[in-house]
Amino acid sequence: MKKAKTSLWKQDGISIIELMITMTLVVIVLCLNTDTFGVIFKYSRQTNQAVGAQMDRAVGLEMLRTDLEHAGYGLPWSFRNAINYQEAASAGYNDAPSGEPRALVSGNGAGFKGSDYLVIKSPMVGMSDTSQRWSYIVGGQNPRAWGSNDLANDARVIVVSPQGTGEAYGKHLIMDDTAFFTAFNATSFPEAFSPSAGERYVIYGVDRDTDLRMPFNRADYYVASPSKGARTDDSDGCAPNTGILYKATLNHKDGNLSLGMPLVDCVADMQVVYGLDTDSDWAINSRTNDISAMTAADIRAQVREVRVYILSHEGPRDPSFRYPNEKVIIGESKSLGREFTLSTIGTDWQNYRWKVTTLVVRTRSLSS
Repeated sequence: MKKAKTSLWKQDGISIIELMITMTLVVIVLCLNTDTFGVIFKYSRQTNQAVGAQMDRAVGLEMLRTDLEHAGYGLPWSFRNAINYQEAASAGYNDAPSGEPRALVSGNGAGFKGSDYLVIKSPMVGMSDTSQRWSYIVGGQNPRAWGSNDLANDARVIVVSPQGTGEAYGKHLIMDDTAFFTAFNATSFPEAFSPSAGERYVIYGVDRDTDLRMPFNRADYYVASPSKGARTDDSDGCAPNTGILYKATLNHKDGNLSLGMPLVDCVADMQVVYGLDTDSDWAINSRTNDISAMTAADIRAQVREVRVYILSHEGPRDPSFRYPNEKVIIGESKSLGREFTLSTIGTDWQNYRWKVTTLVVRTRSLSS
């Protein structure tokens, strides 16, 4: 018997219908993968920007932490002679012309859109290499040499007598008549700023080569709009009506603030709260956000902790994200800080990942 022939198409191939079904499935899978890759890319970009913001925030806040820890470091508690010095050219936060410098000064609600303004005074808060160096001198000797960390000759320095303990015997600023600073010299230190036999003075670097207008450095921390002007949209990745946390140092030459160094971006608010020791037992027993009425001695004796609260967002606007709360407490409470209404930054406020960063710093140099 003859076997029936099987068509070549039926034996080795596939039907047109099967081919069409297969191609349709391939197209569907490709489309799905394209969407998946788009989503992955989108969230990868947002994650990278958020991580970058976190790293920038960490670096900026570490600078603020260091300055707060050294608030009061190297500040004189009294002046040996009558003094007449200058501070900021603009009004506010000054202790000039003759007041004892306050290690910490702040403006409660005086900054950008009701944020706080913080001022820290200490030789060490300057941005120059000189402000990070110090030495001491014993009567009849030259200043102590450290090697690679020595002060440079002609650097402008102040000299403080740290003899004695307690408020009545605190740190005196050494002066030559009305001159409150001198130029450093490692081998021929000025006699008027040198101690007598058995005494020791501390020498603090303040500025590299400019005559000093004040016996300390000063750093101002504040929130402000970017230098290009008010932020009205999110073209740079930040929500409208947010600012930047800046650090600016006071220029000894003219009393103006330097161009601020940007520390934290996309900032909506900053609040400062102080922990006080009012009974001299070194334990915090009250908190306040206003120390404007406190003297330099009060601040040394009572301020034991500074808390800085910063409201900012991480990453760009994300239309698929919804931040749950329109009102956020920035600070200890509404009275020690404030309640911030996020809708004031713009209609898309819910599409940003808002975060309150809290910096807690124990003051180390105020009473030492």
